[in-house]
Amino acid sequence: MSSPRPGYTLPVFAAASAVAALKCLNGEEQIESVSLDLIDPAQIVQVAIAQVSIIRPGMALGITHSDPGDNLDLTRYTPIWALVETVPRTDSEDQIEIVGGEGIGKQSENEGKAAIYRYAQKVLHHNLHPQLSPDQNIRITLVLPEGRSLAKRTSLEAFGIVEGLSLLGTTGISQPLSSPEQLSQFRQILQEKAQHYDRLFFCLGENGLALAQQKGIDPQQIVKTANWLGPMLAEAGAQQIKEIVLWGYHGKLIKLAGGIFHTHHDLADGRLEILTAYAAKVGLSGDKLTELFSANTVQEGLEKLRQWQKESGENWVERVYSEIVTQINRRSQAYITKQTQQQVTVHSVLFDGDRQIILQSVKI
Repeated sequence: MSSPRPGYTLPVFAAASAVAALKCLNGEEQIESVSLDLIDPAQIVQVAIAQVSIIRPGMALGITHSDPGDNLDLTRYTPIWALVETVPRTDSEDQIEIVGGEGIGKQSENEGKAAIYRYAQKVLHHNLHPQLSPDQNIRITLVLPEGRSLAKRTSLEAFGIVEGLSLLGTTGISQPLSSPEQLSQFRQILQEKAQHYDRLFFCLGENGLALAQQKGIDPQQIVKTANWLGPMLAEAGAQQIKEIVLWGYHGKLIKLAGGIFHTHHDLADGRLEILTAYAAKVGLSGDKLTELFSANTVQEGLEKLRQWQKESGENWVERVYSEIVTQINRRSQAYITKQTQQQVTVHSVLFDGDRQIILQSVKI
């Protein structure tokens, strides 16, 4: 089986668009690709440029399209624009100003600052400074035309990013965590750990991994699953694991309560539908069910339950999430039995956007 093809993270394409725009601004023609230093890893790569043009004197636009490699990634082929314009010299020693435009998320807990994080800033500065003349100052406005609509299909709002996507990452390489070939590697890791442990913790992503380690979970008992929960649960049964603890963000694990065992948003969603159904089951009133169903995210739905709980004294969060957790466990156990004819005990720990545990079915 061939290895999955890696791609590049969004900051790389943002930087490539900006380099192309600056080259165009400085008189270069026929820019079909640009060389870019990823810094981490330390390698030079060629990034294709979709379009580049002068907009007016002193301003140029560069456009790339995201290529995350063999990943199920909602940003695949999304355009990344960089508008580069010369600006008057200021007292600042830095010749480069970076601005978040349309589709770049804002950090709601950081005075609305653009969600352009350290690696993105670093790769932009590192690759653009050598292209500048000593007396040239520029402003780069980054735009994700589809960013606002794509963000609605993510859990970013739960982590304080609103109105768009973030330029997040610590490396230029987008590792293919959601490719079928990566599943084979996850299975191999599980098989190795199954030789030493009867109880394993399944963590979907980095937030779950960080919280599990913070809570003192033995890293040797942690298995990353990404969105491959169904196949990994089946593998646990095949390896005769006795107990699995699902450890994840509630906006992901809630899908299992609806029988969705591949949690990537491009394949299936239904999160608000599931939350509303279980709220109805425990007796939430019709008008509140309508409001819950209309929430933008599951995290927003959770906050509504917390608000109604405070107003009424009814413990809506525990009542709703107890039903959800119970069903996650039951359906996961049934899924394993159906796939492997093995009995595995499944427990769940669900946390919110602040990494605070909402409910857990087992003492850790």
